[in-house]
Amino acid sequence: MSRGGQAGGSVQRRGLRIATRESPLAWRQAESVAERLRAVHPGLEVTLVGMRTKGDRVLDRPLAEIGGKGLFVKELEQGLLDGRADIAVHSMKDVPADTPFPDGLHLPVILARENPFDAFVSNRHAAAEALPADAVIGTCSLRRASQLLHRLPHCRVEHLRGNVNTRLARLDAGDFDAIVLAAAGLERLGFHDRIRARLDPELCLPAIGQGALGIECPRDPAIEALIAPLNDPSTAACVQAERAISRGLGATCLSPIAGFAEPAGGRLRLRARVATVDGSRLLLAEESGSAEDPLALGEAVAADLRAQGAEAVLAQAADA
Repeated sequence: MSRGGQAGGSVQRRGLRIATRESPLAWRQAESVAERLRAVHPGLEVTLVGMRTKGDRVLDRPLAEIGGKGLFVKELEQGLLDGRADIAVHSMKDVPADTPFPDGLHLPVILARENPFDAFVSNRHAAAEALPADAVIGTCSLRRASQLLHRLPHCRVEHLRGNVNTRLARLDAGDFDAIVLAAAGLERLGFHDRIRARLDPELCLPAIGQGALGIECPRDPAIEALIAPLNDPSTAACVQAERAISRGLGATCLSPIAGFAEPAGGRLRLRARVATVDGSRLLLAEESGSAEDPLALGEAVAADLRAQGAEAVLAQAADA
């Protein structure tokens, strides 16, 4: 995905415009950022600017066929570049780590992480481990599919795209025995009661950046000053370490790779996985390191995975 361009526009003195996808979840996430900005800056007028991305419009094909998860951010970035909005709110798991931001744009703020784990959702079964033979699990994520098939080879995984409401509707229609979604998304939309169980990270390690929101903006000191109070240094360090794994492996946000960092005793604990699409092979790596140098930690984990053959596994997944 090409992400070049020049930033344009400047922040309104009494207002801030937030570019967001128009899906219910993306809108709610942007609203939560707007609420925090109003709380930090009383009197600030914050408005949402809805935009439909290609990733939202084309739902009948896997994301890998139409350009990847970066399609969820490209149109929002264009809105920043042409001055229709001042900042954009992204789910960090949708922000490509393998390509630079467009000229004049950057992502200086990562908010405190919410629930980073995957949620098991089913009307028939209490937990993933209780699924019977030939049970059908719905997901659009190769990361989830590969890890689930590694531990639950008796199940089948089928493609499921669409917004959260659409996916829940297909589960309720009986198309799947269970589906797997990000717990944070369900909780942000008030669907706490649909979560039957949290998937243990030993079964399904979260996606890089999952549960965290980021704010992208032009390199404009006035805008940066407004959004700076929302940055959470601990989450930012964790997400930077996770994204360094992806870059170190030459992976994309569609690759069957998982990475999760968490504070532990004043340091960061970083776990990662790479798996074959069919789940037959699963590579594991774990390191701890200084929270002051998250990039070095992520690079060390990537090097461990490369030594185990991760690049060949990812290449096979890209060709599948």
